[in-house]
Amino acid sequence: MKKKVLLIGWDAADWNIINPLLQQGKMPALQGLINRGVKGNLSTMNPPYSPMLWTSVATGKTPDKHGVLGFIEIDTEQQMVRPVTVSQRKTRALWNILHHKGMKSNLVGWWPSHPAEPINGAVVSDLFPKPIAKYDEPWPLAPGCVHPKSLCNELEDLRMHPQELTGAHILPFIPRAAEIKNEDQKSLQILAKIVSHNTSLHAASTYLMENKEWDFTGVYYDMIDHFCHGFMKFYPPKLPRVSKESFEIFKDVIDGAYIFQDMMLERSLQLAGDDTLVVVMSDHGYVSDNNRMLEHLDMHAAPALEHREFGMIVMAGPGIRKNETVYGASLLDITPTLLHYMGLEVGEDMDGRVLQDVFTTPTSPKTIPSWDQIEGDFGELEKEVKGDALSEQAAMEQLIELGYVDRPDINMEKAIHETKCDLRFNLARVYLGKQEYDKCEEILRELILEESKTTTYLVDLIQVCLLKENYSEARNFLELLRQKDATKAGKTKLTEAKILLGEGNIQKAKTLLEELSERTSMTGIIALELGKLFMSLEEYEKAAEQFQKAVDFQPQNAKNQHALAKAYIQLNQPEKALDRALTSVELVRHFPDAHYTVGQALEMMGDKENALNAYRTAQLLQPKLSRAKMAVENLMGKVSQSEKASENVSEFPEVIVVSGLPRSGTSMMMQMLAAGGVVPLTDNVRKEDVSNPKGYFEYEKTKGLHKDNSWLHEAEGKVIKVVAPLLKHLPSNFRYKVVFMTRDLDEVLASQDKMLGRVGAKPQEGVRESFEKELQKLDQRIEHEPGFEVIKIAYKDVVENPKEPAKLIADFLNKELDIKAMTDQVEAKLYRNRVMKF
Repeated sequence: MKKKVLLIGWDAADWNIINPLLQQGKMPALQGLINRGVKGNLSTMNPPYSPMLWTSVATGKTPDKHGVLGFIEIDTEQQMVRPVTVSQRKTRALWNILHHKGMKSNLVGWWPSHPAEPINGAVVSDLFPKPIAKYDEPWPLAPGCVHPKSLCNELEDLRMHPQELTGAHILPFIPRAAEIKNEDQKSLQILAKIVSHNTSLHAASTYLMENKEWDFTGVYYDMIDHFCHGFMKFYPPKLPRVSKESFEIFKDVIDGAYIFQDMMLERSLQLAGDDTLVVVMSDHGYVSDNNRMLEHLDMHAAPALEHREFGMIVMAGPGIRKNETVYGASLLDITPTLLHYMGLEVGEDMDGRVLQDVFTTPTSPKTIPSWDQIEGDFGELEKEVKGDALSEQAAMEQLIELGYVDRPDINMEKAIHETKCDLRFNLARVYLGKQEYDKCEEILRELILEESKTTTYLVDLIQVCLLKENYSEARNFLELLRQKDATKAGKTKLTEAKILLGEGNIQKAKTLLEELSERTSMTGIIALELGKLFMSLEEYEKAAEQFQKAVDFQPQNAKNQHALAKAYIQLNQPEKALDRALTSVELVRHFPDAHYTVGQALEMMGDKENALNAYRTAQLLQPKLSRAKMAVENLMGKVSQSEKASENVSEFPEVIVVSGLPRSGTSMMMQMLAAGGVVPLTDNVRKEDVSNPKGYFEYEKTKGLHKDNSWLHEAEGKVIKVVAPLLKHLPSNFRYKVVFMTRDLDEVLASQDKMLGRVGAKPQEGVRESFEKELQKLDQRIEHEPGFEVIKIAYKDVVENPKEPAKLIADFLNKELDIKAMTDQVEAKLYRNRVMKF
């Protein structure tokens, strides 16, 4: 049976606004679609700029691959700046592939889609509804905005001019429009432009659906996004800085936009019929809580800061599950999923995946290396089509009004140069989002040489350096940023604290963090970052305090809830941790780390069966999450009493670790294990001396574990010495059998003083307390790491009766060790710093 697809894009549509309207019965068309299909969140990408995102929807590829990098582009022939066109796209879109396969498509309003591509079917570009003349003047179609040209006469009169709107059109959005003051009349003009623009596109799409044959129809509406940018500050509840009078007049505009969008959806669904797969989706969400912006910041594409990281998706039609939720979907998955649904191959070079969970009967997708490598007719433009100055100017003015772009400099050479920099910057941010830090850094280093917007580039460059743990460079760029803009000194203290921690200046970092945490002017983002830094310092109570602030600011933010849950885990408060972790997964179901934290909390509470289910869910959502796999392996051994956990086979490589505080007997234990038959990983760089006459058995690379642990595979199946403070830097994709040496702290301190030539010196203030805290934190840390098994061996017991500890260690390691050879390594005379206690 022939399969048809209707793809409807609602820019910025957000479940946080949709759900209350559904509950009130105000979006019946969408509700009906949900009832017979699946719904879920749709993750967006960075930066969340609509032309880039909608091109990713249409290609299944990230912007560095598809080529659309912003709202504007450079017309190289006419040497001018203009709104972005389809000519920037360097890969084939869904409708090009369908054209190649002989299928017919309708494409209406997609951003960007001008000039119209010559595909089988019809294309109405994003410039189609732009008003370039007054209502009573001729309003010709922009050249190239409709394909085929024969459709121009049919579609031209379907457009609505903003000045056609009457009070009857305005009042559903603003019932009290008559009370608007003269200074706010511009709001009515903005509303008229948005409504007429989207009504024109809707008229074109429904006409084509009703009167032309088609296999695929794609329609893009920017109405919700543009209404939100203009009126979100008036959305309930009222913000303190919004006047009561303005709030009462404009409070219904956002709901009105969604309701009107639903009315248009109803007609589209009638024309599509029940035999069509319908997808309604958005490219990102929109912030609608107390963190809404009242004014745009003076920065590049500032309105995008109001975009939320999750959009929405609803799918319904033949072969689609009913009344279910889809998890983990990305806007990159749309094209691969639709190709698969229509029986076509998915490009292996696409970054998205097929959403198998939406189908009643999932089947393995067919693949092709790349659709771009196939020769033939794909309905593409043969050459760049010259634009229409009036239409392009109308589009540019709209982008300027919305705040997405600055008005180009009258010096066109300067405007072109600034546009090139902006597009390069957007590409750098794409690489940042893809965690391709080297590529990102290369571009940013070039951009900081520019005189304009240097501070913006420096902020991201510092972030990249921190992610790459290049703290010296981060420090240099931070100082340069403060030189360029003195006002940044007070705004970059959080960044400075991160650098101080990376540099190892713990005390100074703590002081700065304490100062920042006491500030009354706080945002949820800053509180979250402060909490993360306190977590890295293992200051869990302070971390929980900051995470609670973040939750108070944004209770619907799953990351905030999960961060607080992790802090409660470390504070041994599993009930509180479970509550926050469950809230997190309710907000975002596809959150593997949060499911893992649910498992931790349940395991701590003794509910091992449900903990196992939570760990398995985390593993299912993210197969590479090694902690979840280990936790499942551990609990399988504990839940099933038919075999010992030690007999279960693990897929993770094992490393034996000898650890403890310096001078606690770690070198002696390394000697014993080596003699017993375990191969040590050592390089003999540090030679034996009077403090350790039999050698240290150290490996130089362990000293830099906090910077680089990628070499640890060298220790697989061997034993390596790692001092206690560095255990937290061991990677999580190994299993560790840790032989931890304990020794009386007074003896440890005396031995250290002797080694350092400070015999008889007054003990350093706070050292003992510091060691005690370190040992307490270590116990706490290891308890929550599924890959660690620990046996504690007392130094005193080894020296006085080495045979018994040697047997315990052999049993712990599940190895047949040479016990006699191990005991022969111990010399009681080396117990030189014994402390007698009475």
